Amino acid sequence: MQYPDYRPRRLRANEHFRRMIRETRLSVDDFVHPLFVVPGKNVKKPIASMPGNFQLSVDQLVKEVKITRDLGIPAVLLFGIPEKKDEIATGAFARDGIVQRAVTALKDKVPDILVITDVCLCEYTSHGHCGMLRGTDVENDPTIEVLGETAVSHARAGADMVAPSAMMDGQVTAIREALDEADFDHIPIMAYSAKYASCFYGPFREAAESAPQFGDRKAYQMDPGNGDEAIREITLDVEEGADIIMVKPALPYLDIICRARQEFDLPIAAYNVSGEFAMIKAAANLGWLDEERAMMESLLSIKRAGADIILTYFAREAARFLSKGSR
Repeated sequence: MQYPDYRPRRLRANEHFRRMIRETRLSVDDFVHPLFVVPGKNVKKPIASMPGNFQLSVDQLVKEVKITRDLGIPAVLLFGIPEKKDEIATGAFARDGIVQRAVTALKDKVPDILVITDVCLCEYTSHGHCGMLRGTDVENDPTIEVLGETAVSHARAGADMVAPSAMMDGQVTAIREALDEADFDHIPIMAYSAKYASCFYGPFREAAESAPQFGDRKAYQMDPGNGDEAIREITLDVEEGADIIMVKPALPYLDIICRARQEFDLPIAAYNVSGEFAMIKAAANLGWLDEERAMMESLLSIKRAGADIILTYFAREAARFLSKGSR
């Protein structure tokens, strides 16, 4: 296998060779499209730091999800911004909450797409943290009770899958038990298992209006320097009953995705987060990158690292690119 007997360039000589031996391929089936839903009617408010993304009222959400479905994307992930926020995240689990109304509408109007709901409290608390507070500390065990109640309310509305993202210890157990007790044992859990305390969430926090009002989330989200801890966190979620495990963000943590792929036999999701999306958009806008190539190369790297599912704000653009047969 040494030069001149083996010449790798022989199989790169033209597009047909390259297509035949390509090891990793992207498909529209890999994508989940995240969306933001808000109260009101006929609302389609642009998100400045995430070009092409919007805060959507339920009626507009239905229209957008129909487009997503028609592109062949199999699933959407919903984040809600409630009418009012309070200390105990009442809007997260209210029967008539914004996500609950959105799920019901989507299952009625667009039944042939999977609806996944984010289960967290940061969008619903007046303080912007992901759980119940005692002073300035986020209390773990009272929080997971509320997360369980929230997950059940989403399932009652018709959600196909719930995705807990609060990074509370024991949240998967609490949600699995709550769902099972409410006769929703068929609803799977996609756990944000290794969610890092990352600066790449900045544009999302604008979109979801969820920035903490004091402090930060480093006491419950993971330290970016830790890899072994990610495997411990994922192991706990698997043992607690997660059906899909997730790494978030994706691009700065490709090594974690790769390790997870090697160590676990469950489907692995990776979240190509808002900051990763915004960087490419901004650089392309300045003429510094070819946007389509940067988009597809980034998504391909996530798939190559081992992800089965990619949650990405590029979902529709990537689906259109793939439908053109571009490679």
